[in-house]
Amino acid sequence: MKKISIAILSLTLVFAVSCKKDKTAPETEKTFAEKAKKVKVKLEPKSGSNVTGTAVFKETEDGQIEFHAMLSGLEPGTHAIHIHEKADCSSDDGKSTGGHWNPTGAPHGKWGSTAGFHKGDIGNMIADEKGHAVSMLTTDQWCIGCGDKNKDILGKAIIVHAGTDDFTTQPTGAAGGRVSCGGIIK
Repeated sequence: MKKISIAILSLTLVFAVSCKKDKTAPETEKTFAEKAKKVKVKLEPKSGSNVTGTAVFKETEDGQIEFHAMLSGLEPGTHAIHIHEKADCSSDDGKSTGGHWNPTGAPHGKWGSTAGFHKGDIGNMIADEKGHAVSMLTTDQWCIGCGDKNKDILGKAIIVHAGTDDFTTQPTGAAGGRVSCGGIIK
């Protein structure tokens, strides 16, 4: 009986040691959902406006960035939305964010134009009669925290303008004052 107990105890110890996690072995691959990058931005009023909202940047499995902004408090009509250089929304007029984010030195223009555009030239959105507007874009021109100065949106800001981007006036598109701001930070 003693030999059987010792044999069972030995087998139990061998099994326990073999099941113990090897701390030197690499961790299993994380699923995409565990690695996915997402930034949610709160947009706050600027220049005496009541414009608020949220913007979300989310990385897809194929490396694209999906952008979705929802705003309220806008005057009905067309309003420009851009990414600006700095995630600093401290000034009352939103100008602490600097100019449009333009890491490649391209001329201001309409997103996707062969004539060129700033990486921050998202475009225009239309506010309905209640002042609500939505903007959406999917692109491989941006990344979230990748460190590529020509693509990384972290440390930048979303600015909503009072007017319409005409896509031609340099360097701003003559979009008017800044009515809402949110820093793109984690």
